[in-house]
Amino acid sequence: MPPLSRPKSLSLVVALLCSLLAAGCAGAPAQQMSDARQAIRAAEQAGAGQHAPALLAEAQQLVERARVNLEKGEYRQARDDADLARAKAMEARRLSEAATPPPAGS
Repeated sequence: MPPLSRPKSLSLVVALLCSLLAAGCAGAPAQQMSDARQAIRAAEQAGAGQHAPALLAEAQQLVERARVNLEKGEYRQARDDADLARAKAMEARRLSEAATPPPAGS
């Protein structure tokens, strides 16, 4: 079998990469939504409501905005909002843990 010509093989590689990119962006961001919600719960359990209420509220607003965008089918924006919500919640958790003294005997 003769090797593919360079232009033909290049076109094939480009088409394959484009289809993989499109497939990665096309689906609903279920994992990002789950990750954001888990990060918010962890921040709440760490005391972010007391130690980082603004960051926690921002994370909650972002995950709600992501939910609305998800319902509208705006998956890219929903994914971005969910990722940002997760980052805000993780920062709120970090600040809360830094502000909370370790348990006695540690």
